[in-house]
Amino acid sequence: MRAGAALLCHAFLLQLAAYVVRPTSAYRAIELGVDPRMVGLIAASFALLPLVVAVTIGRWNDRGHVRPSLVIGGVLMTGAGLGVHLWSQSLTSLLIWNAVIGLGHLLAIVGQQTLVAQLGRERLDSAFGTYTFVGSLGQAAAPLVLSAVGGSAVLPDTGLLFVIYTVTCACLLGMTGLLPRSRKTDQRLGSGNSLRSALGVPPTTRRTMTGAMLLSTLVLAAVDLIQVYLPALGVERRIPSATVGVLLAVRAAATMASRLGLARLTSRVGRTRLATVSTIVAGVAVGALAVPMPIVVAGLLLAVAGFALGIGQPLSMTIVTTAAPAGTTSTWLALRLTGNRVGQSVIPAVLSAFTGSIGTGGIFVITGVGLLGTAAAARILIADDL
Repeated sequence: MRAGAALLCHAFLLQLAAYVVRPTSAYRAIELGVDPRMVGLIAASFALLPLVVAVTIGRWNDRGHVRPSLVIGGVLMTGAGLGVHLWSQSLTSLLIWNAVIGLGHLLAIVGQQTLVAQLGRERLDSAFGTYTFVGSLGQAAAPLVLSAVGGSAVLPDTGLLFVIYTVTCACLLGMTGLLPRSRKTDQRLGSGNSLRSALGVPPTTRRTMTGAMLLSTLVLAAVDLIQVYLPALGVERRIPSATVGVLLAVRAAATMASRLGLARLTSRVGRTRLATVSTIVAGVAVGALAVPMPIVVAGLLLAVAGFALGIGQPLSMTIVTTAAPAGTTSTWLALRLTGNRVGQSVIPAVLSAFTGSIGTGGIFVITGVGLLGTAAAARILIADDL
Protein backbone atom coordinates (compact mmCIF):
# COMPACT_ATOMS: atom_id res chain seq x y z
CA MET A 1 0.00 0.00 0.00
CA ARG A 2 2.83 2.42 0.90
CA ALA A 3 4.65 1.63 -2.34
CA GLY A 4 1.47 2.18 -4.35
CA ALA A 5 0.92 5.57 -2.68
CA ALA A 6 4.54 6.49 -3.48
CA LEU A 7 3.94 5.61 -7.15
CA LEU A 8 0.89 7.88 -7.27
CA CYS A 9 2.82 10.68 -5.57
CA HIS A 10 5.63 10.21 -8.09
CA ALA A 11 3.09 10.46 -10.93
CA PHE A 12 1.67 13.67 -9.45
CA LEU A 13 5.09 15.32 -9.16
CA LEU A 14 6.08 14.28 -12.68
CA GLN A 15 3.04 15.88 -14.28
CA LEU A 16 3.20 18.94 -12.03
CA ALA A 17 6.80 19.54 -13.12
CA ALA A 18 6.10 19.00 -16.83
CA TYR A 19 3.04 21.24 -16.87
CA VAL A 20 4.82 24.02 -15.01
CA VAL A 21 7.89 24.10 -17.24
CA ARG A 22 6.23 23.89 -20.64
CA PRO A 23 3.95 26.97 -20.54
CA THR A 24 6.72 28.76 -18.63
CA SER A 25 9.07 28.06 -21.54
CA ALA A 26 6.47 29.51 -23.90
CA TYR A 27 6.23 32.65 -21.78
CA ARG A 28 10.05 32.89 -21.60
CA ALA A 29 10.20 32.70 -25.42
CA ILE A 30 7.68 35.55 -25.70
CA GLU A 31 9.72 37.47 -23.09
CA LEU A 32 12.78 37.09 -25.31
CA GLY A 33 10.89 38.53 -28.27
CA VAL A 34 10.50 35.23 -30.14
CA ASP A 35 7.87 35.33 -32.88
CA PRO A 36 4.67 33.65 -31.53
CA ARG A 37 4.67 31.51 -34.67
CA MET A 38 7.78 29.77 -33.30
CA VAL A 39 6.29 28.89 -29.90
CA GLY A 40 5.14 25.51 -31.20
CA LEU A 41 8.78 24.51 -31.64
CA ILE A 42 9.13 24.39 -27.85
CA ALA A 43 6.46 21.70 -27.69
CA ALA A 44 8.21 19.88 -30.53
CA SER A 45 11.62 19.97 -28.81
CA PHE A 46 10.15 18.26 -25.74
CA ALA A 47 9.37 15.25 -27.93
CA LEU A 48 12.56 15.19 -30.01
CA LEU A 49 14.93 12.81 -28.16
CA PRO A 50 12.18 10.36 -27.10
CA LEU A 51 11.47 9.71 -30.79
CA VAL A 52 14.85 8.03 -31.09
CA VAL A 53 15.09 6.08 -27.83
CA ALA A 54 11.55 5.30 -26.61
CA VAL A 55 11.35 1.69 -27.81
CA THR A 56 14.89 0.98 -26.58
CA ILE A 57 13.90 2.26 -23.15
CA GLY A 58 10.81 0.04 -23.27
CA ARG A 59 12.92 -3.06 -24.00
CA TRP A 60 15.26 -2.05 -21.18
CA ASN A 61 12.32 -1.86 -18.78
CA ASP A 62 11.01 -5.23 -19.97
CA ARG A 63 14.36 -6.69 -18.90
CA GLY A 64 13.85 -5.47 -15.34
CA HIS A 65 15.59 -2.06 -15.36
CA VAL A 66 12.60 -0.02 -14.20
CA ARG A 67 14.33 1.56 -11.19
CA PRO A 68 17.37 2.85 -13.18
CA SER A 69 14.99 4.29 -15.76
CA LEU A 70 13.16 6.23 -13.05
CA VAL A 71 16.36 7.47 -11.41
CA ILE A 72 18.00 8.64 -14.64
CA GLY A 73 14.77 10.37 -15.67
CA GLY A 74 14.65 12.28 -12.39
CA VAL A 75 18.31 13.30 -12.67
CA LEU A 76 17.87 14.61 -16.22
CA MET A 77 14.76 16.61 -15.36
CA THR A 78 16.37 18.15 -12.28
CA GLY A 79 19.59 19.02 -14.11
CA ALA A 80 17.68 20.53 -17.02
CA GLY A 81 15.73 22.62 -14.53
CA LEU A 82 18.94 24.29 -13.43
CA GLY A 83 19.90 24.74 -17.07
CA VAL A 84 16.64 26.32 -18.19
CA HIS A 85 16.71 28.66 -15.17
CA LEU A 86 20.31 29.81 -15.56
CA TRP A 87 21.02 29.47 -19.29
CA SER A 88 17.88 30.06 -21.38
CA GLN A 89 18.49 33.44 -22.97
CA SER A 90 17.66 32.38 -26.52
CA LEU A 91 15.19 30.20 -28.39
CA THR A 92 17.98 27.72 -29.13
CA SER A 93 18.83 27.21 -25.45
CA LEU A 94 15.13 26.84 -24.61
CA LEU A 95 14.79 24.16 -27.26
CA ILE A 96 17.87 22.26 -25.99
CA TRP A 97 16.78 22.24 -22.35
CA ASN A 98 13.21 21.26 -23.23
CA ALA A 99 14.60 18.35 -25.26
CA VAL A 100 16.54 17.12 -22.20
CA ILE A 101 13.44 17.54 -20.04
CA GLY A 102 11.47 15.49 -22.58
CA LEU A 103 13.99 12.65 -22.42
CA GLY A 104 13.93 12.60 -18.63
CA HIS A 105 10.15 12.69 -18.65
CA LEU A 106 10.05 9.71 -21.02
CA LEU A 107 12.39 7.61 -18.84
CA ALA A 108 10.28 8.35 -15.78
CA ILE A 109 6.92 7.78 -17.40
CA VAL A 110 7.84 4.45 -19.03
CA GLY A 111 8.97 3.25 -15.62
CA GLN A 112 5.75 4.44 -14.01
CA GLN A 113 3.50 2.84 -16.60
CA THR A 114 5.38 -0.46 -16.35
CA LEU A 115 4.80 -0.54 -12.59
CA VAL A 116 1.10 0.31 -13.03
CA ALA A 117 0.67 -2.44 -15.64
CA GLN A 118 2.31 -4.97 -13.28
CA LEU A 119 0.48 -3.93 -10.11
CA GLY A 120 -2.94 -3.52 -11.72
CA ARG A 121 -3.03 -6.49 -14.09
CA GLU A 122 -6.38 -7.74 -12.73
CA ARG A 123 -8.15 -4.35 -12.99
CA LEU A 124 -6.40 -2.35 -15.68
CA ASP A 125 -9.15 0.21 -16.34
CA SER A 126 -9.25 1.13 -12.66
CA ALA A 127 -5.45 1.08 -12.26
CA PHE A 128 -4.71 3.24 -15.28
CA GLY A 129 -7.70 5.45 -14.51
CA THR A 130 -6.38 6.14 -11.00
CA TYR A 131 -2.84 6.62 -12.28
CA THR A 132 -3.87 9.12 -14.94
CA PHE A 133 -6.27 10.80 -12.49
CA VAL A 134 -3.36 11.57 -10.17
CA GLY A 135 -1.32 12.74 -13.15
CA SER A 136 -4.20 15.06 -14.05
CA LEU A 137 -4.15 16.35 -10.49
CA GLY A 138 -0.58 17.42 -11.13
CA GLN A 139 -1.66 19.01 -14.40
CA ALA A 140 -4.41 20.90 -12.57
CA ALA A 141 -2.04 22.12 -9.85
CA ALA A 142 0.51 23.42 -12.38
CA PRO A 143 -1.61 26.22 -13.90
CA LEU A 144 -2.68 27.24 -10.39
CA VAL A 145 1.01 27.72 -9.63
CA LEU A 146 1.19 29.75 -12.83
CA SER A 147 -1.73 31.90 -11.68
CA ALA A 148 -0.29 32.43 -8.21
CA VAL A 149 3.05 33.59 -9.62
CA GLY A 150 1.67 35.56 -12.56
CA GLY A 151 -1.20 37.39 -10.85
CA SER A 152 -2.73 40.01 -13.11
CA ALA A 153 0.38 40.37 -15.28
CA VAL A 154 0.19 39.19 -18.88
CA LEU A 155 3.71 37.72 -18.55
CA PRO A 156 4.54 35.90 -15.26
CA ASP A 157 7.93 35.75 -13.47
CA THR A 158 9.48 32.93 -15.49
CA GLY A 159 12.60 32.80 -13.33
CA LEU A 160 10.59 31.95 -10.22
CA LEU A 161 8.53 29.40 -12.14
CA PHE A 162 11.70 27.65 -13.33
CA VAL A 163 12.90 27.47 -9.70
CA ILE A 164 9.58 25.88 -8.68
CA TYR A 165 9.97 23.36 -11.49
CA THR A 166 13.51 22.43 -10.40
CA VAL A 167 12.52 21.95 -6.75
CA THR A 168 9.60 19.76 -7.85
CA CYS A 169 11.96 17.58 -9.89
CA ALA A 170 14.32 17.25 -6.93
CA CYS A 171 11.38 15.97 -4.83
CA LEU A 172 10.49 13.59 -7.66
CA LEU A 173 14.00 12.18 -7.63
CA GLY A 174 13.92 11.74 -3.86
CA MET A 175 10.61 9.87 -4.09
CA THR A 176 12.09 7.24 -6.44
CA GLY A 177 13.57 5.21 -3.57
CA LEU A 178 10.08 4.58 -2.15
CA LEU A 179 8.61 3.13 -5.35
CA PRO A 180 7.66 -0.56 -5.58
CA ARG A 181 10.08 -3.04 -7.09
CA SER A 182 9.26 -4.19 -10.62
CA ARG A 183 8.54 -7.85 -11.27
CA LYS A 184 10.98 -9.96 -13.21
CA THR A 185 9.66 -10.83 -16.66
CA ASP A 186 9.93 -14.31 -18.11
CA GLN A 187 12.67 -14.13 -20.74
CA ARG A 188 11.00 -16.91 -22.71
CA LEU A 189 7.89 -14.76 -23.15
CA GLY A 190 9.48 -12.02 -25.19
CA SER A 191 11.54 -9.81 -22.91
CA GLY A 192 14.82 -11.38 -23.95
CA ASN A 193 14.08 -11.79 -27.66
CA SER A 194 14.74 -9.39 -30.53
CA LEU A 195 12.65 -6.29 -31.08
CA ARG A 196 11.23 -7.82 -34.27
CA SER A 197 10.08 -10.86 -32.31
CA ALA A 198 8.57 -8.72 -29.56
CA LEU A 199 6.60 -6.71 -32.11
CA GLY A 200 5.45 -9.76 -34.07
CA VAL A 201 1.70 -9.94 -33.39
CA PRO A 202 -1.34 -11.14 -35.38
CA PRO A 203 -2.92 -8.67 -37.86
CA THR A 204 -6.00 -8.07 -35.68
CA THR A 205 -3.82 -7.20 -32.70
CA ARG A 206 -1.66 -4.94 -34.86
CA ARG A 207 -4.73 -3.04 -36.09
CA THR A 208 -5.94 -2.62 -32.52
CA MET A 209 -2.52 -1.39 -31.39
CA THR A 210 -2.42 1.06 -34.32
CA GLY A 211 -5.86 2.43 -33.45
CA ALA A 212 -4.97 2.81 -29.77
CA MET A 213 -1.70 4.55 -30.58
CA LEU A 214 -3.33 6.92 -33.08
CA LEU A 215 -5.96 7.78 -30.48
CA SER A 216 -3.30 8.39 -27.84
CA THR A 217 -1.16 10.50 -30.20
CA LEU A 218 -3.89 12.90 -31.30
CA VAL A 219 -5.46 13.25 -27.87
CA LEU A 220 -2.12 14.09 -26.26
CA ALA A 221 -1.23 16.45 -29.11
CA ALA A 222 -4.52 18.25 -28.55
CA VAL A 223 -3.79 18.66 -24.83
CA ASP A 224 -0.29 19.92 -25.63
CA LEU A 225 -1.56 22.42 -28.18
CA ILE A 226 -4.06 23.76 -25.66
CA GLN A 227 -1.27 24.02 -23.09
CA VAL A 228 1.05 25.93 -25.44
CA TYR A 229 -1.35 27.97 -27.58
CA LEU A 230 -3.87 29.06 -24.95
CA PRO A 231 -1.22 31.36 -23.38
CA ALA A 232 -0.46 32.70 -26.88
CA LEU A 233 -4.17 33.24 -27.50
CA GLY A 234 -4.37 34.98 -24.12
CA VAL A 235 -1.59 37.37 -25.10
CA GLU A 236 -3.34 38.11 -28.43
CA ARG A 237 -6.66 38.83 -26.71
CA ARG A 238 -5.07 40.60 -23.71
CA ILE A 239 -6.26 37.97 -21.23
CA PRO A 240 -4.27 38.11 -17.95
CA SER A 241 -1.97 35.16 -17.32
CA ALA A 242 -3.84 34.42 -14.07
CA THR A 243 -7.06 33.94 -16.06
CA VAL A 244 -5.27 31.73 -18.58
CA GLY A 245 -3.97 29.68 -15.65
CA VAL A 246 -7.49 29.22 -14.31
CA LEU A 247 -8.73 28.13 -17.75
CA LEU A 248 -5.94 25.56 -18.01
CA ALA A 249 -6.81 24.34 -14.51
CA VAL A 250 -10.46 23.93 -15.54
CA ARG A 251 -9.36 21.71 -18.43
CA ALA A 252 -7.16 19.62 -16.15
CA ALA A 253 -9.83 19.32 -13.44
CA ALA A 254 -12.38 18.07 -15.97
CA THR A 255 -9.83 15.53 -17.18
CA MET A 256 -9.42 14.33 -13.59
CA ALA A 257 -13.16 13.83 -13.24
CA SER A 258 -13.39 11.62 -16.33
CA ARG A 259 -10.46 9.45 -15.26
CA LEU A 260 -11.77 8.93 -11.75
CA GLY A 261 -14.88 7.27 -13.15
CA LEU A 262 -13.23 5.54 -16.10
CA ALA A 263 -13.81 1.96 -14.96
CA ARG A 264 -17.54 2.61 -14.55
CA LEU A 265 -17.80 4.38 -17.92
CA THR A 266 -15.95 1.56 -19.67
CA SER A 267 -18.13 -1.16 -18.16
CA ARG A 268 -21.29 0.63 -19.32
CA VAL A 269 -20.25 1.87 -22.76
CA GLY A 270 -17.41 -0.39 -23.87
CA ARG A 271 -13.84 0.65 -24.63
CA THR A 272 -14.14 1.11 -28.40
CA ARG A 273 -17.41 3.05 -28.32
CA LEU A 274 -16.22 5.20 -25.40
CA ALA A 275 -12.97 6.02 -27.22
CA THR A 276 -14.90 7.07 -30.33
CA VAL A 277 -17.60 9.18 -28.68
CA SER A 278 -15.22 10.96 -26.29
CA THR A 279 -12.89 11.94 -29.14
CA ILE A 280 -15.78 13.33 -31.21
CA VAL A 281 -16.94 15.47 -28.28
CA ALA A 282 -13.38 16.69 -27.69
CA GLY A 283 -12.97 17.62 -31.35
CA VAL A 284 -16.11 19.77 -31.39
CA ALA A 285 -15.26 21.53 -28.11
CA VAL A 286 -11.62 22.26 -29.02
CA GLY A 287 -12.53 23.59 -32.45
CA ALA A 288 -15.09 25.95 -30.95
CA LEU A 289 -12.39 27.67 -28.87
CA ALA A 290 -11.29 29.53 -32.01
CA VAL A 291 -14.37 31.76 -31.83
CA PRO A 292 -13.99 34.92 -29.67
CA MET A 293 -16.22 34.45 -26.64
CA PRO A 294 -16.71 35.45 -23.00
CA ILE A 295 -14.27 33.86 -20.55
CA VAL A 296 -17.08 31.89 -18.87
CA VAL A 297 -18.07 30.25 -22.17
CA ALA A 298 -14.44 29.42 -22.92
CA GLY A 299 -14.20 27.84 -19.47
CA LEU A 300 -17.26 25.67 -20.17
CA LEU A 301 -15.83 24.54 -23.50
CA LEU A 302 -12.51 23.69 -21.87
CA ALA A 303 -14.35 21.70 -19.21
CA VAL A 304 -16.12 19.65 -21.89
CA ALA A 305 -12.92 19.22 -23.89
CA GLY A 306 -10.95 18.29 -20.78
CA PHE A 307 -13.47 15.64 -19.72
CA ALA A 308 -13.50 14.07 -23.18
CA LEU A 309 -9.72 14.29 -23.72
CA GLY A 310 -9.12 12.67 -20.34
CA ILE A 311 -10.58 9.38 -21.52
CA GLY A 312 -8.31 8.63 -24.49
CA GLN A 313 -4.97 8.29 -22.69
CA PRO A 314 -5.87 5.71 -20.00
CA LEU A 315 -8.04 3.79 -22.46
CA SER A 316 -5.14 3.52 -24.89
CA MET A 317 -2.85 2.28 -22.09
CA THR A 318 -5.38 -0.37 -21.12
CA ILE A 319 -5.91 -1.49 -24.72
CA VAL A 320 -2.16 -1.76 -25.38
CA THR A 321 -1.47 -3.58 -22.10
CA THR A 322 -4.32 -6.03 -22.71
CA ALA A 323 -3.31 -6.79 -26.28
CA ALA A 324 0.49 -6.97 -25.72
CA PRO A 325 2.05 -10.47 -25.57
CA ALA A 326 3.49 -11.42 -22.19
CA GLY A 327 6.96 -10.02 -21.56
CA THR A 328 6.56 -7.16 -24.07
CA THR A 329 4.24 -4.78 -22.22
CA SER A 330 6.88 -2.08 -21.62
CA THR A 331 8.00 -2.29 -25.23
CA TRP A 332 4.49 -1.70 -26.55
CA LEU A 333 3.81 1.03 -23.98
CA ALA A 334 7.05 2.70 -25.07
CA LEU A 335 6.03 2.34 -28.72
CA ARG A 336 2.78 4.04 -27.82
CA LEU A 337 4.80 6.82 -26.21
CA THR A 338 6.89 7.04 -29.39
CA GLY A 339 3.69 7.72 -31.31
CA ASN A 340 2.82 10.34 -28.72
CA ARG A 341 6.17 12.04 -29.17
CA VAL A 342 5.79 11.97 -32.97
CA GLY A 343 2.53 13.83 -32.52
CA GLN A 344 4.08 16.20 -29.99
CA SER A 345 6.99 17.03 -32.29
CA VAL A 346 5.54 16.93 -35.80
CA ILE A 347 2.09 18.40 -35.22
CA PRO A 348 3.15 21.58 -33.35
CA ALA A 349 6.06 22.12 -35.75
CA VAL A 350 3.78 21.86 -38.79
CA LEU A 351 1.12 24.08 -37.26
CA SER A 352 3.75 26.68 -36.31
CA ALA A 353 4.46 27.14 -40.00
CA PHE A 354 0.80 28.03 -40.62
CA THR A 355 0.13 30.17 -37.54
CA GLY A 356 0.90 33.37 -39.42
CA SER A 357 -1.76 32.69 -42.06
CA ILE A 358 -4.49 31.02 -40.00
CA GLY A 359 -3.91 32.76 -36.66
CA THR A 360 -3.75 31.19 -33.21
CA GLY A 361 -7.49 30.53 -33.33
CA GLY A 362 -7.04 28.50 -36.50
CA ILE A 363 -4.77 26.12 -34.59
CA PHE A 364 -7.75 25.13 -32.45
CA VAL A 365 -9.92 24.54 -35.53
CA ILE A 366 -7.34 22.26 -37.13
CA THR A 367 -6.88 20.39 -33.84
CA GLY A 368 -10.62 19.80 -33.58
CA VAL A 369 -10.81 18.46 -37.13
CA GLY A 370 -7.88 16.14 -36.42
CA LEU A 371 -9.67 14.72 -33.37
CA LEU A 372 -12.81 14.02 -35.42
CA GLY A 373 -10.74 12.11 -37.97
CA THR A 374 -9.04 10.17 -35.19
CA ALA A 375 -12.41 9.14 -33.77
CA ALA A 376 -13.40 7.66 -37.13
CA ALA A 377 -10.11 5.76 -37.44
CA ALA A 378 -10.29 4.39 -33.90
CA ARG A 379 -13.81 3.09 -34.50
CA ILE A 380 -12.55 1.13 -37.52
CA LEU A 381 -9.26 -0.17 -36.12
CA ILE A 382 -9.83 -1.03 -32.45
CA ALA A 383 -11.41 -4.46 -31.86
CA ASP A 384 -14.86 -4.34 -30.26
CA ASP A 385 -14.22 -7.13 -27.75
CA LEU A 386 -11.53 -5.33 -25.73
